[in-house]
Amino acid sequence: MIDFEDARIKMVDCQIRPNDVTNYDILEAFLEVPREEFVTQGHRALAYIDEDLLLVDGDSPRYLMEAMTLSKLIQLADIGKDDIVLDIGCATGYSTALLSKLCSSVVAVESEPSLAELATQKLIALNYDNAVVVNGPLEQGYASEGPYDAIVVGGAVEHLPDQLKDQLKEAGRLVVVEGTGNAGVARIYVKESGVVSGRTVFNSAVMPLPGFQKESGFVF
Repeated sequence: MIDFEDARIKMVDCQIRPNDVTNYDILEAFLEVPREEFVTQGHRALAYIDEDLLLVDGDSPRYLMEAMTLSKLIQLADIGKDDIVLDIGCATGYSTALLSKLCSSVVAVESEPSLAELATQKLIALNYDNAVVVNGPLEQGYASEGPYDAIVVGGAVEHLPDQLKDQLKEAGRLVVVEGTGNAGVARIYVKESGVVSGRTVFNSAVMPLPGFQKESGFVF
């Protein structure tokens, strides 16, 4: 019988704290949210290992991001208690549950209908009542509930669309991993005086999200 509470403590102490995540509220969120509830039944025993976990296989496989990178991205977003947050690619809702403990409300976007439905069920069952999941294209965000104080993109992208940046409030932050495989880097974009600019913060290799591929250029 796995002691999941002990596994959460070890995840925080061995994966998250050693990687410069020091925000107390973030550490508490990772200690409290039951990661094992957001993976497939066959992966519950692996819920706290230090790597991305497969959720849905197929042409566009989906993964639960490793806790270390997810925690660093959330810390980078500098989320406040009164913030409204957009969670892009929430999958089964784990990232949404974490974010809901840090802010006023979360709008989560999921493109796979079955995952969106599962995320909604999980968040309701576990009483994360300041979060809502909508089914739609990840790359379009959810402008009707914006603009947002922070946007968290839950996977690697080849290209970050301007329409996501446009959904930031003034002084809003967007965090994302750009590039695939070992070429991935975590970046933060900030909106200042109506202009969005970005900078690279750390290297990161996480699994990609669908819908963010670069368009093929014209070749003679």
